[in-house]
Order: sequence, then structure tokens, then C-alpha cells
Amino acid sequence: MISVTIVRNADRRIVSFAVEGHAKYAKPGKDIVCAGVSAVSVGTVNAIEALAGVQLPYSMKNGWLSSDIPVLPEADKDGRMQLLLESMIVMLETIATSYGKFVVLREQLV
Repeated sequence: MISVTIVRNADRRIVSFAVEGHAKYAKPGKDIVCAGVSAVSVGTVNAIEALAGVQLPYSMKNGWLSSDIPVLPEADKDGRMQLLLESMIVMLETIATSYGKFVVLREQLV
């Protein structure tokens, strides 16, 4: 199962996320759930760099992607980055709605 953890602060700002595990929906190379979650999460990191101009610190290895989200002094960049992260959550929730036995999302407040 893929577990997605979103951590928010008291202002509901996303401060970190982690995606870990494998869906095991199908054999490796044919697992559309793993492919979808990977495309959404890695694509979001890439979109933040390309569209917000922010190089996110992240860790990625087999079945694992995590990032601590920096607080940016430029409000416009920070806003774009947070919007892209919120978009990632919507896309992952959509996958979880269709494939809930294979993907779970959790949110934590700190």
C-alpha cells in the first residue's frame, strides 16, 4: 500500500509531505496506481521548480519521496508553491478515491 502523509501547521500551510510504499495493484512495470502516484508526486516537485522557481529539498529512493517545505520570504513564490502542493493533494485524493485499497492519505497538524 502507498501511504501519503501531509503535514500542516496551525495556519493550514503544508510544511512537509512523504509518499512511501508500493501499491501492489499489479506486477512491477504494469502497476498503474504506483505510476499515477509517482507521476503526481514527482511531477509536483518538478512543477514547483519550473513554475514557482523554488528548488525543494527532497529525498527520493525506491518507494519513497519526502520533502520539508521551506517558508519563502517572497509571498508570490510561496503562494504558487502552496497552490501546487494543494493541487498534488487533490490529484492524490482522486487516485485514492478510485483505488482506496492501495493508497491512503493522512494529514497531520503540527
